[in-house]
Amino acid sequence: MIKKVLTIAGSDSSGGAGIQADIKTITAHKMYAMSAITALTAQNTTGVSSIFEVKPDFVGAQLDSIFTDIFPDSVKIGMVSSAEIIGVIAEKLLEYSAKNIVVDPVMVATSGSALMKNDAVNALCQKLFPLATLITPNIPEAEVLSGMDIKNENDMIKAAEKISKDFAGAILIKGGHLVNDATDLLYQNGKPEWFSSERIDNPNTHGTGCTLSSAIACGLADGLSLAESIKSAKTYLTGALKAQLDLGHGSGPLEHTYNIKL
Repeated sequence: MIKKVLTIAGSDSSGGAGIQADIKTITAHKMYAMSAITALTAQNTTGVSSIFEVKPDFVGAQLDSIFTDIFPDSVKIGMVSSAEIIGVIAEKLLEYSAKNIVVDPVMVATSGSALMKNDAVNALCQKLFPLATLITPNIPEAEVLSGMDIKNENDMIKAAEKISKDFAGAILIKGGHLVNDATDLLYQNGKPEWFSSERIDNPNTHGTGCTLSSAIACGLADGLSLAESIKSAKTYLTGALKAQLDLGHGSGPLEHTYNIKL
């Protein structure tokens, strides 16, 4: 039977990140994509001009509809901009005993636009992180979560150690904001594991975080281990960057369907 993956995130009107990137990624992995939309954004490759939050009770209604009919094999959580929405999501994940949960703490868009209210950060840490199989902060997000600057790989380990004191699940700190190769740190059970891939010379990186976390969720849905899921996801992301899609006037989107083109 086809694997089912649920994405809980915001809509990107330009199609490069958020719900749209997630659905494309899940489809490229030949799985069935479902979505619960937390916010509508008016954005393109140059930035976010407006955000319209979905009411928390309607987010809950979307999740009820999904979990009571087509139960997902994994869940990816992206943009959740308010504490109220986070509370509803956590409640529903617990109610339905959701599994294989990947939380991408989306705080700032690639363009630099803020996507999360201040009170939502605490709610994210206290309510969603404890339910997660894996959280996938990038360097700036890991700095917020750890309260320290991250300049190198040693700092990544120290930050992961700090974050892990309040979080029992695994942490993947994405090293793409550092100047070396695309090296990510998986920290689980007190042990670091590094995942490296070549750095692709491509300025169009809109939606890379959404894409990677969704691809990891696909691996978990397919029964792969966490390490195997990360390796597979990084290979997919590298291919999407290598395709060199060039759209828009800012940081453009990836070619999510490069692997299924005829």
